[in-house]
Amino acid sequence: MKNVVIGLLGNVKDSRGKGKKRWEQWRPTLGVCQQPDLAISRFELLYHPGDSRLANNVAADIQTISPQTEVRLMPLDLSDPWDFQQVYGCLLDFAENYAFAPEQERYLLHITTGTHVAQICWFLLCEANYIPASLLQSSPDRAQDNPAGKVDVIDLDLSKYDALSSRFQRRHLEGTAFLKSGIATRNHQFNSLIQEIEQVAIRSRAPLLLTGPTGAGKSQLAANVYQLKKRRGSVRGDFVAVNCATLRGDSAMSALFGHQKGAYTGALQARKGLLAKADQGLLFLDEIGELGLDEQAMLLHAIEEKQFYPVGSDNPVSSDFQLIAGTNQDLQAQVQAGAFREDLLARINLWHYPLPGLKDRREDLEPNLDFELAKATEELGYKVGFNQQARKAYLDFALAADALWLGNFRDLNASVQRMATLAEGGRITLDIVQKERQRLGRYWQRDIDPELPLLSEVLSEGQLAEIDLFDQHQLRQVIAVCRQSRNLSEAGRQLFNRSREKKKSSNDSHRLRQYLAKFALSFDDING
Repeated sequence: MKNVVIGLLGNVKDSRGKGKKRWEQWRPTLGVCQQPDLAISRFELLYHPGDSRLANNVAADIQTISPQTEVRLMPLDLSDPWDFQQVYGCLLDFAENYAFAPEQERYLLHITTGTHVAQICWFLLCEANYIPASLLQSSPDRAQDNPAGKVDVIDLDLSKYDALSSRFQRRHLEGTAFLKSGIATRNHQFNSLIQEIEQVAIRSRAPLLLTGPTGAGKSQLAANVYQLKKRRGSVRGDFVAVNCATLRGDSAMSALFGHQKGAYTGALQARKGLLAKADQGLLFLDEIGELGLDEQAMLLHAIEEKQFYPVGSDNPVSSDFQLIAGTNQDLQAQVQAGAFREDLLARINLWHYPLPGLKDRREDLEPNLDFELAKATEELGYKVGFNQQARKAYLDFALAADALWLGNFRDLNASVQRMATLAEGGRITLDIVQKERQRLGRYWQRDIDPELPLLSEVLSEGQLAEIDLFDQHQLRQVIAVCRQSRNLSEAGRQLFNRSREKKKSSNDSHRLRQYLAKFALSFDDING
């Protein structure tokens, strides 16, 4: 395995000695490359732009004494090497943008050079696994009078550093903000859930189970978890996502596990399968409750043994994947109904996170609205936003108790897309908002009571915009009864069938006529 050293240029220690005398002095960066028992394949040398001349001289000297070592000079955008926040942020940017390959290279983090602030930051980044490396400490060898000095490799035993690491808050913000796509969510329960998912994603390879209604963000969260794991070096393969509801019959086995050529009629070529494609990566099985029992049994074997048999093959295929499962169903109820394997549920249920829908996170609606506007701006190539009156009208509607958000964040995404498309010059006006409110209202009505008539059949858009959702549901039922009745009296008798028995004299047609008049409707309007 190749040794790769990462370190800061020491603008004092690395500049000792002039001319030939420099070879008689201990210079820590150069000394690392002079160790007889430590072959360095590559040296990532970070330096302040003001020290570029020294950096080039040190790189040239390394080439002289260790020609097999590739030196990469990396300038840092750092103005104050003693500013903790600035140094940490600068080194974190380096770590997050570096393509670590721990399966191919051994990383050694040289902590001798740089300010004390930099050394602390190196430690924190290494302890938090932003940098998958061992610490490398170099020092002068005065007893041997050896200008190469000596080095010690330190593998972090975190139990010894609890007292130190507890003084510094780990940078959860980067991870949790990343998992939330940078959205400044305000719901405390959701934020706590995401914070724990970040911890588990970094530290564990065990399956995660994400539950919640359609549109709650399970797919996006799974994709973000993969990106976080990849940045931390815990996955190296691809992100493979599949909606299990699309897998049906014989094709389900083939899609998941692959097949051999000739395994069944029509199998003209061998197929790799999704589990094999996810090797060393992350597999997201959305709507896992839709899998058949046979596929569930094969999946359980693949999770536990990290191998499976393609359809028609006697030779096992190995795949070491990490799994995230998603569902909007109650898997425990499916177990009781015999539709889901209890042993599979036990295996994927170690880390179970129920994601709340949008209606249960109304305080997060406004930051998500801003996120969707930013996405629309990026997609359309120009700024998209509300005028002040339109924004207030939209938020008043969106945050109202009767706003159902049945499709959750998918509804919000679609809503912003429609308004952004209709906005001239990217300016969403009050008129556009009013039309969108009506459109969403009609959509939610149809989804809740698909068999009932739509109010838009008898009311104008302006009238519909003034009616509460509660009244909309009630009025749709009344219209349905009126259309099934021969006259106003018959409809009234059905609608007031209990209260009319308590009255000495009932005038059901009059009561119904008054109710319809509240909405400027008559029996003839409904049946005309």
